[in-house]
Amino acid sequence: MSLSALLAATPSPEPVGSLDEAAERAGNAAGWVQENWSTWLNTGLRILLIAAIALVLRYAIRRALTNLIDRMNRSAQAVEGTALGGLLVNAERRRQRSEAIGSVLRSVTSFLILGTAALMILGAFQINLAPLLASAGVAGVALGFGARNLVTDFLSGVFMILEDQYGVGDQIDAGVASGEVIEVGLRVTKLRGDNGEIWYVRNGEVKRIGNLSQGWSTAGVDVMVRPTEDLEEVGAAITAATEEMTKEEPWSERLWGPVEVLGLDSVLLDSMTVRVTAKTMPGKSLSVERELRWRIKRALDAAGIRMVGPATAEADGEASPDPTAGMAAPSAYASATSPQSLAATPIPPTTMTK
Repeated sequence: MSLSALLAATPSPEPVGSLDEAAERAGNAAGWVQENWSTWLNTGLRILLIAAIALVLRYAIRRALTNLIDRMNRSAQAVEGTALGGLLVNAERRRQRSEAIGSVLRSVTSFLILGTAALMILGAFQINLAPLLASAGVAGVALGFGARNLVTDFLSGVFMILEDQYGVGDQIDAGVASGEVIEVGLRVTKLRGDNGEIWYVRNGEVKRIGNLSQGWSTAGVDVMVRPTEDLEEVGAAITAATEEMTKEEPWSERLWGPVEVLGLDSVLLDSMTVRVTAKTMPGKSLSVERELRWRIKRALDAAGIRMVGPATAEADGEASPDPTAGMAAPSAYASATSPQSLAATPIPPTTMTK
């Protein structure tokens, strides 16, 4: 038999995976896709809808907050430079406070909206959120304990700004430091001290705040004169000087009331003190006190009334010499009955008799 006849008689091997199996698999895949395409489409559309609503809502709320902050800043700038603005509004203080509040609100809004959208998207994928939420709770507790100082500083700064405890330009006493507020942050407050130094005070470390720039301040001056001076003349000279001061600029704006002569604060053998007070604009008490001392001193000099102080009063009077200055301290041996004298007395010799 020839080779060609043998090859023709030998059956050919069947291919791996017949066409029927391939067709069956393709049919199963098509059927599975046909069964689930609606679910996929619904899930995809749901995810897109959640993301679109979250982004639009976030943008709208952040834009509204930004417009509100800009409006607050514009209202503060509108009264800047006027007498009312100088008394009630500090543009930089209002700007920093509004920016800080806006930053906090925008951050909270973004966290809530995007966090809620992420959880809803995970729920659309049929993911069990219980273990995820439990892990997030444990991580939040651990972070709270580990960074409790940072959390304390942040929360203290938020409440301080919301309550408007102090702002830029205020003179405050924070306990750990005092000075003028030059910057207010959510974590740190920056102060400039009296000597020009800058203090960085963490908001969580501030236990008490003394704001010297809110409401009104009190200027007090003590006038010490000799006890022989006529009180009527002293009061008239002080009243004339203070009335002239209240009619001049800028003291007419800084003084929020008449200067009052309260009367004698103390009477000593060599001096007497007259107390003078005035209600002033916040933060202007020191300058008013200096001007009051200047004018009162000039008025008293013009009236021939001499001011005195502790050192001056002692210098005016002739100090009597101390009669005991040249005497020595008493000795314990001056008394014959003192223990020291008895101890120093020689022992008499004993006589021997037979």
